[in-house]
Amino acid sequence: MQVLAHELENHPQRHLIERSLVSLLQVGRHERGLDEWRLISGALADISEALEVFRPRRHTRKITVFGSARTVQSDPSYALAEELARYAVAAGFDVMTGAGGGIMEAANSGAGCEASIGLNVDLPFEQHANRFVSSCDGRLLHFRYFFTRKLFFLRESDALVVMPGGFGTLDELFESLTLIQTGRTPPIPLVLLAPPGNPFWSGWQRDVSQGLAASGLISPEDGDILREAHSAEEAVAHISRFYRLFHSARLGDNRIELLLNCALQPVQLSALNLQFDDLVDEGVIQASETVDDAGLLRPCLNFHFNRRRIGRLYQLLDTLNGLEVPPEQLLTEPGRRQPSSSAP
Repeated sequence: MQVLAHELENHPQRHLIERSLVSLLQVGRHERGLDEWRLISGALADISEALEVFRPRRHTRKITVFGSARTVQSDPSYALAEELARYAVAAGFDVMTGAGGGIMEAANSGAGCEASIGLNVDLPFEQHANRFVSSCDGRLLHFRYFFTRKLFFLRESDALVVMPGGFGTLDELFESLTLIQTGRTPPIPLVLLAPPGNPFWSGWQRDVSQGLAASGLISPEDGDILREAHSAEEAVAHISRFYRLFHSARLGDNRIELLLNCALQPVQLSALNLQFDDLVDEGVIQASETVDDAGLLRPCLNFHFNRRRIGRLYQLLDTLNGLEVPPEQLLTEPGRRQPSSSAP
């Protein structure tokens, strides 16, 4: 205990660590079963190993590619996933997959070792790490549980591209939509991609999104959370544009802070307040400055946010990213969370 106290003495998150230890002790008072402690031990190991892998890679944004493990090389979707990954890497992004075969294998193949990350999960069939990521030193994670793997997919993803797939792919899509719609994860671009002429997503959007909206089960603007693309170039262009002026978001209980790559002009801020007044619970959208996760001072917008209007938030971000920027304002590379050292 003395060693532990010494380790925590100057830790900035000491209070939260102590709360976590207290929770473990409380569980220990009541649980004696092997299965329960295997669950706890395995989940903590998953989290510890994942944090270790992602810690040195936080400066680069990551595009996660979801899709079927059963897609064969002769399927047009396979070639499209490879092409998508090549475009993503060229734009400065890393590419993250579930490390399996099919679409995942194709995306890791297109990205190459230096830009691939694989989040594998132990399964009795279908899920063996593909050769394009299994040989990449320090870029393959083996999760014991689906729930810890899903946690890190959403925690570390800066964009999602979903390609045709079965139950697993649709589960990942719906879970992502749920967490975004409920404000449990900050807004990120979500792209539905299929080969030209393949109606997979057009039919899905018609039958699911429009049907739910027509029945009043989702807000009409929730469809703007998704964007359908018909080529790899279009998908990556949409993701890059999402981070043109917008940098990242921080969600509080009743406020949101939108970090920006450059400050808005007063006339632009006034126009946003007029157009998106319904998105603000009280007060107005205000411009200020904040320090980002890298310790850099950034301009930002903050306001009291109506969390039921996530679709409208995506509309605001789309408008924001379309604003004119003075030529002297240097926007960061879309694939980076912080400016490169070579930037002036």
